[in-house]
Amino acid sequence: MDAFIDWLFTTLALPTVGLPAIFIISFVSATLLPLGSEPAVFAYIKLNPEMFWPAIIVATIGNTLGGAVDWWMGYAAKLALVRYHLARRRRQHDAEHAQHVPHPKRHRAPPLDKKYFRWMRRLGPVSLLASWLPGIGDPLCTLAGWLRLRFWPSVMYMAIGKFLRYLVMTGALLMLPDDFWHGILGWIKNLLM
Repeated sequence: MDAFIDWLFTTLALPTVGLPAIFIISFVSATLLPLGSEPAVFAYIKLNPEMFWPAIIVATIGNTLGGAVDWWMGYAAKLALVRYHLARRRRQHDAEHAQHVPHPKRHRAPPLDKKYFRWMRRLGPVSLLASWLPGIGDPLCTLAGWLRLRFWPSVMYMAIGKFLRYLVMTGALLMLPDDFWHGILGWIKNLLM
């Protein structure tokens, strides 16, 4: 088991991997996959304190690009749904006219996004300042695309929120003494052995 733990810590030694690893981890964690990038950013900065700003900026760029992918996924999903409904109505209309049946009057309920997400439409892209929040930030980016909020302002507010998150979280974690981190690593090593 000691060999596995040593191999794992050697494999995850971020100074040998560098900023590209921070970018990839930050990008992937901003998609809808449940992965946090803060531990990787913190570990990299802890081992390379002189790389504080480059690591924060690279993590912000990667995480923001991941949020932009989420925005496009939401936009594409809404577009696909609209196309599906239009095609269905067209088929139904063609079938009714082929049989010369009068079109019945139907009452349609408002779409769910108009009913439940008025607040996001009202706030607009500014609501994406909250895209840094764990658990709801990534779905917020997807919802922004679904609601067709303007893309570039959305990306700008995503970037601001994500930058502030990395800055505050990493700064706070760096203030904890080294003994705290050694105690946690020792506890994990004892747990795995």
